[in-house]
Order: sequence, then structure tokens, then C-alpha cells
Amino acid sequence: MSAIDDLPPLREVIRQHALSARKSLGQNFLLDLNLTARIARAAGPLDDATVIEIGPGPGGLTRALLALGARHVIAVERDERALGALEDISNHYPGRLEIVCADAQRFDPKPFLGSTKAKIVANLPYNIATALLIDWLSVEPWPPWYEMMVLMFQREVAERIVARENSDAYGRLGVLANWRAETKILFDISAAAFVPQPKVTSSVVRLVPRAAPEPCERKALEQVAAAAFGQRRKMLRQSLKSLAVDPVRLAAAAGVEVTRRPETIPVSGFVAMASELTKN
Repeated sequence: MSAIDDLPPLREVIRQHALSARKSLGQNFLLDLNLTARIARAAGPLDDATVIEIGPGPGGLTRALLALGARHVIAVERDERALGALEDISNHYPGRLEIVCADAQRFDPKPFLGSTKAKIVANLPYNIATALLIDWLSVEPWPPWYEMMVLMFQREVAERIVARENSDAYGRLGVLANWRAETKILFDISAAAFVPQPKVTSSVVRLVPRAAPEPCERKALEQVAAAAFGQRRKMLRQSLKSLAVDPVRLAAAAGVEVTRRPETIPVSGFVAMASELTKN
């Protein structure tokens, strides 16, 4: 018996369904059901919750979500080899698991949700994790269709997500993430917990959307951040030259000197520069 239910241990599930992890799909299976339960618990109370899970693989996190009371789990899996294992879980939790065989980067969850808001909880495939997060942070209109994200990333990516000014990890991703969400690294997971073992430590990050981020156009914010951090060691007067507005004017809008470097500018400063960029 496993730690959370009476379904077979995950190693046995992998053997039964010949689920060797594929590097091309960014797969690293997390086999410790105590850890998958810890990730599920990080999403807060799951009673009556609808959860979107990306890349469930053999279903360790799926099982934890259901065992902890999620009313409806929508598992989006591209790898057809994993569908049999997920069907076994669905049979064990009748009516609560919906399996969608699809590419997560092309998957639109809204038709599955109606007026219900979801929680996104996932051990994301490493090779598409950042792209998926940016897509979710770029949802329009805002607030989005989800109420929370609890996601696993490589530690280096997690540090970039939560980074604020005066941090070496601070950059375009940190500006976007912290403009639109409250971010926090919850805990790390050792490489030894995965099959196959990645070469890096992983971290679980929680992102809670801000109901009312500081007003500015998202595309303008991304444009300013891209210009600034494209030459992150240069002063704003040099790195912002590629934009259509005088760097001195943009820096003044943020209340900073044009001799500052981008990693010293808080998110609010980038928002102010983005708003100035869009003025006639």
C-alpha cells in the first residue's frame, strides 16, 4: 500500500505501462508519494477545487490531489503511453479525473472550466516550464481564469521567478511574475527523488495572481524589461536606447537616474517606464 491510497506503487505502475522517461518530453518522474502529497497540500484546501495538472506522467501528483479531496482534476498529458496509468487512477476515483491528451502549450482550459476558477498544480516538464508560466502570466483579461499556481521548476528558474531588485537572478521573468502575482519558493526537492535523476535541484513555487496589478500595458512592460535586461550590465541611458522614447524621460518617469542599471530598478519602476512608453 502506498502512502496516500491503495493503488500500486509508482515504480510498479511505470513497469506495468513501460513508462520510461523521455528526455524529448522533459520527463522526470517524481516517485515519492509523500512529496507529491506535500506539493498538493501547498495548493491549500482542495475540497471542492478544480485543478489543472500539466504532465501527470504515471500520476503520482494526480493521486495526491485526488486523495486530498480535489473535486475535479483535469490532467493534460501529451504522452499517450501514460494514458493507461491515468485511466487506472480515474477508475479508482470515478467521476473526478478528466484526462486530456494534448500539448500543454496549445491547450485552452477555459472550455473545461465554465465559470469555475481553477488551481494549476504541476511538476512541469523542464523543457516547457518557463514558456508555460509566461503564457499563464500573460493571460488577458486579468485577473485570470486560475486562482493560484503551485509549480515545480529547476531551482535556477524558481529563483528568477521570485527575484526582486538588487538580486543577481532579477530579470525580465521576475518583473513580469512579480508585477502580476505574489511569488514565493516553498521548498526544494532533491534530484534523488526523481527518475531519471536530473542534474539540478528542483523548487516548488507558489504564485497567487494580484487582483489589481499596477496599471500598465503588459506588452509595453515586457518591451521595457527586454530592452533593459538585454544589456543588463549597462546603464539605462544605453540599454533603453532601442525604445522609441528618450531614456532620460523613461528614467524620470520611474523616479530614478538614467545612470542606474536595470537590476536596481523595482517592478514599480518598470511599470512607470512602461506607462511612459505608451504615452503619446
